[in-house]
Amino acid sequence: MRRLGFAFNPTNDAAVHLRQRALAWCKTREVDGWAEPAGELARLRKQMPDTSALVVLGGDGTFLRAARAAAEANVPILGVNLGKVGFLSKVEADGFEPILEEIVGGAYSIDERMTLRGRILPAGGKKGGHEVFALNDIVVARGSLARVVRLDVAIGPSHVATFIADGLIVASPTGSTGYSFSAGGPILDPVSRNLVVTPIAGYLSAIRSVVASPSQIVRVRIVDAHEAVLSVDGYDDIRLNVGDVVEVSAREAPIRFVEPKSAMPFWDLLRHKVELLPS
Repeated sequence: MRRLGFAFNPTNDAAVHLRQRALAWCKTREVDGWAEPAGELARLRKQMPDTSALVVLGGDGTFLRAARAAAEANVPILGVNLGKVGFLSKVEADGFEPILEEIVGGAYSIDERMTLRGRILPAGGKKGGHEVFALNDIVVARGSLARVVRLDVAIGPSHVATFIADGLIVASPTGSTGYSFSAGGPILDPVSRNLVVTPIAGYLSAIRSVVASPSQIVRVRIVDAHEAVLSVDGYDDIRLNVGDVVEVSAREAPIRFVEPKSAMPFWDLLRHKVELLPS
C-alpha cells in the first residue's frame, strides 16, 4: 500500500475535512496520496493506475459513485462512513488514522464481492440498447407518477411471474442490505454469489422475493407502464419503454473490498448498523 486514493463527497464538510487529514497523514508517512470527488468518474479513472487502494470518504451514495472506477481498474476499495448508517463502510471517521496505519502495514485481507451487469434490449429488436454496471442493485420501476407497472419476469428459461407493482429490484449480495431489504428481501452474506429478485409493493403477488444462482440471467420485460425507468445503484435513471427488456446477470470480475484486521465482522456490523436505524 504505497499509493492511496481518496474519493470524497465534496458537498459534505466532514468529508472535505477528512480528505485534508488523509493527505496530511500520507505526507507524514511518505505514502503517495491523491484525492478526487467521488462523482468525477473520468478523474478517478485517470488516477487509478498504480493506486494500491481507494478509500471512500462519505456515505453509501458516495461509495457507490466511486465503486465503478475501482471495479474497472481492479483496485481494492474501503469505505469510511460519514453518512447516517453506511452499510458499505467498514470504518467510522473517528478511527480513520489507525485504520490507515493497518492497511499500509499490511494488516488487512481482501474480500471479493459480486457485481451486476445490466443490459437494455429495446422493444422490437431495435438497436441502441446499452450496458450498465452496479454494485448494489438494478431496479426497474415506475416513474414519478403514482401508477403501477406490469412486468414479466423470467429467471433463465423459466417464467417466474407477472408482477403488477411499483417495480422490481435485482440486487447483489452486497446490495441485499439496501433497497431489496426495505422491500422485504433477505440479507445475504456479502461474499456469496447470488441474485436477489424482489418486487416493490407487488399487488396480489404470491412471490415476495427469490434468490437465483449467479449462472442465471434475470429478464424483466415492460408489459404495461405509463412511465418506467431503470435505476442503477439509486443514482442513474434511464427511461424505458413498453416492450423493452432488461437483462441482469452476475459479472465475472468481482470488486475487491479491503477488510482491515480490526474491522468488525459483517454479521456483527449488520447488527450494529440495524440498531442505529430509527424504530
